[in-house]
Amino acid sequence: MNKTEIAVSIFDRHANLYQEKFMNVDLYGESLDLFCKHVKTNGDVLELACGPGNVTKYILNKRSDLKILGTDLSENMLELARENNPSAVFTKMDCRDISKLSKTYDAIICAFALPYLSKEEAITLINDASKRLNKDGLLYISTMEDDYSKSGPATSSQGDLLFIHYHEQGYLTKSLENSGFEVIHLNRKQYAGPDGKPVTDLLILTQLRGKPFF
Repeated sequence: MNKTEIAVSIFDRHANLYQEKFMNVDLYGESLDLFCKHVKTNGDVLELACGPGNVTKYILNKRSDLKILGTDLSENMLELARENNPSAVFTKMDCRDISKLSKTYDAIICAFALPYLSKEEAITLINDASKRLNKDGLLYISTMEDDYSKSGPATSSQGDLLFIHYHEQGYLTKSLENSGFEVIHLNRKQYAGPDGKPVTDLLILTQLRGKPFF
């Protein structure tokens, strides 16, 4: 299996455990509240790698007018997402296939999908997202931040080996700017990981301002 298939297999096996651990996203409330403040009324929202629908649930609790399509590769995560968000729609899709969509959206959410994407894949996703957004559309990204060179296999608390990509603000914001986005909010959350070592989460909210440069 490749790294994506391994990740999907792990998330399928531990979907319920993941839900128990990560359903509460209040830690990221400040940036998610800003997203809710800026997104268009009755807007169409696409969420990539939605997991158990934790972010969708938070947003719909604040903005029930939004029409959200959540996507993920894990069938078990999608099943939980549907249970947690009866008013939203969920379907199986690889976030790297966003360019294959024909519909455009008022906002795209990509919360913690980037740790499973390489630098090149992350940059491509950002550019592809710009082409799937309506005028003044929003793109919300969150990821684990560290030197990209530290990316590699990591052992989860359940003993599974999973390839984790760390990302850097520098090339992410440059890619966002090159794709026509303006950063309207950037924040970090730091906490101790399972091994006691510090973990930094990078949260970026952007708005599409112009035509991509490439």
